Formats: sequence, C-alpha cells, structure tokens
Amino acid sequence: MRTVELLLDEAADLRVREAWRRLADAGLPSQARHRSPANSPHLTLAACPELTAPIRWELAAAAAALPLPARFTGVVRFERPTSVLAWALELDTALGGLHGRVWEAIVSDSPPEALNPFHAPGRWSPHLTLGRSRRAGAFAGRRVPALLPAPPLTARLTTLRSYDTETGTAEVLEPRR
Repeated sequence: MRTVELLLDEAADLRVREAWRRLADAGLPSQARHRSPANSPHLTLAACPELTAPIRWELAAAAAALPLPARFTGVVRFERPTSVLAWALELDTALGGLHGRVWEAIVSDSPPEALNPFHAPGRWSPHLTLGRSRRAGAFAGRRVPALLPAPPLTARLTTLRSYDTETGTAEVLEPRR
C-alpha cells in the first residue's frame, strides 16, 4: 500500500515530536515508539495499492500548490478500529481543494475496493496522529490532554510524499510546475 501524505514545517514537526515524547514518557501509546527512519509527523491524504504513472502525474500537479498554511483546532480521538489520539486541523478551502485533487488522482487509477472510505472527501478528517493503539479506549483517561503541549496555532504543509508500507520507505513527490 502507498500512502500520500503532507509533511509539516520544521517548527510544527518539532512540536508534534514533543507531544509524541510526552505520551511515550507517560507510558501511553505514541508515534515516538515507531523507530523507522521514515516515521515523521504527517497528514495522510489518501492511500492506494500503487502509484501508477497517471496517479504520479496528477500528484505532481497537486504538489505545486504547496506550501499551504494550516490551522490546528485541538485534540481529537478516534475509535475505528484502533484507538487514535491526534491533533485536528481545520479543513479550509485550500486544504480541502488539495485533498480533493489527491483523492481524484488516486481514484482515477486504483481499484475502488482498495481505497479507504475514511479518506474520501466528505468523510476525511485532517489530523496528525500523536498515538495509536489496538486497545479500545487507550486514550480515554482525562489526564491525557494535560500531558500534551498545546498544538501550534498554525503550521505550513510543505511537502507531498508517499510512504510504502511494504518496504518501509518514503518518497518525496516533486511538484510539476
């Protein structure tokens, strides 16, 4: 599987990593525990079985819209099928437009049954994962938000990349200008 993700500017990246560290130090599930060199704070836009030439062409066009400003809106929790703690991002016109372009690129050359319905426009919730667990309710404690630093008010979404879940490698998707 290949994800399509957005990376953050350096200051926001460091703030997310600080949140990861605080969760890990408290003994809670944290993305800090993933030691892969490709592990970095990111916003997942979509995923597909492979990045075919037509998909890559469209993603390169979409990447030309970067960098984009983003605004954090606070802590969010998901329970589907894993327990996830994240910082939510505002879905403004620019981010929604970029997400829509990426989704259309993926849909254009992927089998529909291979696509995650949570990534579809109208269902997608932009967020940066802080911690994830297969244990339901892993972040239900009231003390969890108090452990976290405040999210940055704003960030810049700077780079489009793809992560290959089979090889564990990441690839920057260069813009077509």
